[in-house]
Amino acid sequence: MSSQRKRRSTAAILGWIIAQLLIAAIAALFGLNRISGIALTGANLLIVVALVMLVLIALGVFAIA
Repeated sequence: MSSQRKRRSTAAILGWIIAQLLIAAIAALFGLNRISGIALTGANLLIVVALVMLVLIALGVFAIA
């Protein structure tokens, strides 16, 4: 896998996290608590996945290059 492709996948994960947080914020402003909660849960899961990948990369278990 090329480094440019990996950068795109990292940017995609960050993009999904930001999108989920924006959806949660907008839903909360309109009083849609269930939708806001679902979006926050999705963002939370994506953040955990990103952090696990970061730890694996730092330990050398998951190689980027």
